Amino acid sequence: MPINITMPALSPTMEEGNLSKWLVKEGDKVSPGDVIAEIETDKATMEVEAVDEGTVAKIVVPAGTEGVKVNALIAVLAEDGEDVAAAAKASGDAPAKAADAPKPEAKAESAAAPAEAPKAAAPAAPEVKAAAPTTAVAVKDTDRVFASPLARRIAKDAGLDISAVSGSGPQGRVVKADVEAAIAGGGAKAATLAPAVEAAAPAAAAPAVKPIPDDAVLKLFEEGSYELIPHDNMRKTIARRLVEAKSTVPHFYLTVDCELDALLGLRKQLNDAAPVRKTEKGEEPAYKLSVNDLIIKALALALRQVPDANVSWTEGAMVKHRHADVGVAVSIPGGLITPIVRKAEEKSLSSISNEMKDLAARARTRKLKPEEYQGGTTAVSNLGMFGIRDFAAVINPPHATILAIGAGEQRAVVKDGEVKVATVMSVTLSTDHRAVDGALGAELIGAFKRLVENPMGLVV
Repeated sequence: MPINITMPALSPTMEEGNLSKWLVKEGDKVSPGDVIAEIETDKATMEVEAVDEGTVAKIVVPAGTEGVKVNALIAVLAEDGEDVAAAAKASGDAPAKAADAPKPEAKAESAAAPAEAPKAAAPAAPEVKAAAPTTAVAVKDTDRVFASPLARRIAKDAGLDISAVSGSGPQGRVVKADVEAAIAGGGAKAATLAPAVEAAAPAAAAPAVKPIPDDAVLKLFEEGSYELIPHDNMRKTIARRLVEAKSTVPHFYLTVDCELDALLGLRKQLNDAAPVRKTEKGEEPAYKLSVNDLIIKALALALRQVPDANVSWTEGAMVKHRHADVGVAVSIPGGLITPIVRKAEEKSLSSISNEMKDLAARARTRKLKPEEYQGGTTAVSNLGMFGIRDFAAVINPPHATILAIGAGEQRAVVKDGEVKVATVMSVTLSTDHRAVDGALGAELIGAFKRLVENPMGLVV
């Protein structure tokens, strides 16, 4: 019987993607785990692995096709021993069936669209469950659970029944991110938590004002005085999530000035003491710390000192995180992405520095995996290198906080009744008032300021 290969949901928020490249051709034999295609999502280019064994009978969607909907048929496999030509011919009706199948799901997606940003929270992950209903049924019918070896091991160590986890990988395959989301949500408790978020968010997310139609905007400008640049998937996703964040998250802002001279002095000492290692390019220091690396560590330690602020809001419960997973905004062509330094409070400054260099490099080439930029408990956005003195960043759900970093500059400060010069950096904490009240936010940013101004606490 022919096996349909459908467009996988490579992330909880993915609705469509671009099929950028096929790595197999019709007639090729594939086995589970073989990389068969490259899919471009809103944030990254992902490799798609085969889940079943067989021969590629027909490629339905050619390479270079844009806007392929999740669950749409993209190729057909002939099972081992099955006539390839017959399988390809039998797939002639499949595109129509595939097009019919997502219709009820499409209604659900459109109804739930305003809640998509809160749904990114790892404990709820409702969109993952909606991503591949037909695959989930097939797995249950055959008593087979498709899961990566790493996902199985993590589930086993956590005592989690992997058959109860909804997979977001190709054809419903359970991957590491799915298991971690289920564990973070308390296993079976996650199923009861998700409907509460989903039911409450759409009403709250309804826009108060309808956007101006495109044709009305264009009429304001002289014809021929502009060019139209179509939005790519990344820009659409950024726009949607920003609107959702500002529409659903009640922001408030706290700003403090931090003196940087002690931190800059420590950074210089640590960089000067870095051991030298041999590489293909010659001898290089084992690490080179940036101010941003120290800021990441300071925020992570501040969250450890003020654990009640290390939370995510859901309608059903407050999600209190055990670790500080710090996202760092990285500018890339066409937008931005926020790779995450996991358990940053436990890592050394050199580890954070080298990890960030790797994440940022792969972010700019869109080679990050979804688990490397989805989730997290807080974030840092630094515009200091552009000379920006201070600004307020937009919270990225499921985070309840984000720290905006301004430029370090010499300013006049008063110490012991005397005017002196110090290097000062303004930082603004944007906070979700549903999860973090004013006094708690002040406690968090106060802990961050103490760590920056007394930086030896970052290395002990």
